[in-house]
Amino acid sequence: MNKENTHLAQESGNHACPSPTNEQGCCHNHTHGQADSDGCEHGHQHDHSDSCGCGHTHQHDHSDSCSCEHGHMHKESDGCRHTHQHDKADPCGCGHNHTHGQADSCNCMHESQGAKLLDAQAATGVKLTCLVDHLGCANCAAKMESRINALPGVNAATLTFATKQLRAVLSPETAKDLPAIVAQFQSICSSIEPGVVVTRLDSSHTGKQSLQTKSEESKKHRFSNQQMDLISIITGALLFLFGEILERTGAGHVYLPSGIFIAAYLILGSQILITAAKNIAKGQVFDENFLMGIATLGAFAIGNFPEAVGVMLFYRIGEYFEETAVSKSRAQIMDAVDLRPETVNLVTGNGISVIPAEEARPGDLLLVRPGDRIPLDGTIAEGESRLDTSPITGEPVPVKAGVGDAVVSGCINTSGTLHIHVDQSLENSMVTRILDSVENAAASKPKIDRFITRFSRIYTPFVVFAALATAILPSLVTGDWHHWIYTALTFLVISCPCALVLSVPLAFFSGIGAGSKKGILFKGGVSIEALKHISTVVMDKTGTLTKGDFSVQQILPSQDFTEEEILRLCASCEQYSTHPIGASILAAAKDRKLSLDQPISVEEFAGEGIRAELPAGTALAGNQALLERFHVPLPSELQTQEGAEVFFAFQGTLTGRLLISDTLKPGASSAIHTLKQMQIKTAMLTGDALANAQSVARQTGIDEVHAKLLPEGKLSKLQEIRSRTGSVMFVGDGINDAPVLAGADVGAAMGSGADAAIEAADVVFMTSDIKAVPDSIAIAKSTARIAWQNVIFALAIKALVMILGFTGYASMWMAVFADSGVAMLCVLNSIRILYQKREIPV
Repeated sequence: MNKENTHLAQESGNHACPSPTNEQGCCHNHTHGQADSDGCEHGHQHDHSDSCGCGHTHQHDHSDSCSCEHGHMHKESDGCRHTHQHDKADPCGCGHNHTHGQADSCNCMHESQGAKLLDAQAATGVKLTCLVDHLGCANCAAKMESRINALPGVNAATLTFATKQLRAVLSPETAKDLPAIVAQFQSICSSIEPGVVVTRLDSSHTGKQSLQTKSEESKKHRFSNQQMDLISIITGALLFLFGEILERTGAGHVYLPSGIFIAAYLILGSQILITAAKNIAKGQVFDENFLMGIATLGAFAIGNFPEAVGVMLFYRIGEYFEETAVSKSRAQIMDAVDLRPETVNLVTGNGISVIPAEEARPGDLLLVRPGDRIPLDGTIAEGESRLDTSPITGEPVPVKAGVGDAVVSGCINTSGTLHIHVDQSLENSMVTRILDSVENAAASKPKIDRFITRFSRIYTPFVVFAALATAILPSLVTGDWHHWIYTALTFLVISCPCALVLSVPLAFFSGIGAGSKKGILFKGGVSIEALKHISTVVMDKTGTLTKGDFSVQQILPSQDFTEEEILRLCASCEQYSTHPIGASILAAAKDRKLSLDQPISVEEFAGEGIRAELPAGTALAGNQALLERFHVPLPSELQTQEGAEVFFAFQGTLTGRLLISDTLKPGASSAIHTLKQMQIKTAMLTGDALANAQSVARQTGIDEVHAKLLPEGKLSKLQEIRSRTGSVMFVGDGINDAPVLAGADVGAAMGSGADAAIEAADVVFMTSDIKAVPDSIAIAKSTARIAWQNVIFALAIKALVMILGFTGYASMWMAVFADSGVAMLCVLNSIRILYQKREIPV
């Protein structure tokens, strides 16, 4: 339902009835659909057969959205989640008048190619997730993904180099033999990059059995490989230095230096040559092994032994440091987002036993000592403490918790010892949901990533053919074959696109990790990419700018009713409401210890209020529109008060009003000020009365206010703002504002990160602090800027070395730096997002 509901002027409201009459458990005379559907709070699923599932008689347009305004998230067609009409001529089908990239993406919040296909196919296919261990080449990962997508029975597949995860959706027939399809994946991956191991991750691989743990399981083997690499590099370097000394001093036999150089080359490059030969036999020519092999063997062919060995040595050193940098970057990012416990302390009749976290079940009693993380979502059964929620929400102030309080996994117990009853198993707890969200986000590739992948397929053959032309054509003219062949060899060295393919996804993955450290969950690289284009932030009021903790400030009776009578009868109508305003009325009645009547029936009118049949008579509680619907006369001298007004009428006569106020969040004003410093406009869309909205706008400095809006009115105003200002971000509570979230270029949900909110929004703020809005935009801009820095730097260095090589000023040493050295620098540049401070607007 709309968050500022029936209690506010022109609001919608949803209240459960005391005696549910339908299978959804509410008294409404229609069938509910999705959690964000027609204003009801029920979380039922849609049946996408021939209607939106809400029970209305209108028909769906199954292209990308339904004709109703419920903002359902359809998985058909092009993956667009907008509720507005689409222009069929528009390649992405979203109907926006902005610049599009390829046909399946735009600057609005479409999911990227890989993630979109995964979601689109998931309804009819079977999801499979695999870990691709020992994956060291980003360009190879792109080739693997392309080959796997070409397999029959694979509806869609995305291989994310940053997380080493392969996510595929299989046809039901193919999924019947999962070991066989995993074996096919293994064959493809190992044929492209030898040594790669594909391992299926299923529901039994919980806890530390996914990305991080599988890597840890192979840590010894990887460390051994790294150790062997280091030994071969050191040995080859020593032989290379010894050969250089002999050659320059003239000591020893004339052939001795050459023999030493050959020995050093075999130690450093034999594995590369073997791998290149195997790949050629499989039809793979233009890979880094082949290119380095040809370049260095060519140097031998023209008699430049020291250059051949030196280039191979420099290449191996660069690869070693690049692999180390990537590995540590992955570990740093995963440390920031993977808060899952390995073990928990289970309290039994025999004492405390330590068990794997995945074996804990709901109902188990766990011991949490001071300094420990809350391992699983649960409820405190014994003890009192303060919890540091910053790992989940980003909020630094510890929160007091005691018996009966729900606790979220990942938070840190800072003081007292706690016993908690497990409410959710590890796979369903918050720490796992956050990790899944981050990994899903990493699989959602932004446009720049897809562009670089396509560019790399053209770049390498182009440079190789340019090298071939450089070796032959100038030589035929000048006759200086030695010079031009050497120049061509430098071209071959820099033709590997790894620095380009690696730097972009790692930058976005770092941005996703940086956001999670601050309690911001990006749904994917496309979310980050869209955020940097935002020109206007549109916000809901209640729960976003204000706390939503309403309280009854004043009761204004009329006729012959007393304050207590009005409060008692109004609370009787509201006792099944879950809305904060309804809860505040109930709380006020409880404080006065009033006895409530059980309603005979309750009827809710969206955007207006409640009509209840009480034992004493018919009661109305809502806004002026509700009273006008039932022809209840209002006094002409009625003065609108600042704050929410709940009008109460009994037996067709207005008997009084309840004035209810909300509180502005402490950081709201500073967050709006920061957005203005970032040259971003602000607006508020609310169903509340205009006086209340303007009061909040004055306190915070919001530029534009639109009040008294129903859900469809909010969506209409959002589209109007977009047409005037450009890309729009809407910040609401995720579910109650679903139509507007779906209609915005970026939808952001404030709240505690519930499953439904994570599903509905493009960005989820685990904290309720509005400062997360400018923080998320700052992270997005930093991420995009660093990604482009990497791309421009890599291309500029490669182009510069090619020009210098063509003019005779570059050596193969410089070419190796343009390949491995640039890749390592791009990796280091990417992870600095994790450590940036964004207190000053970007």
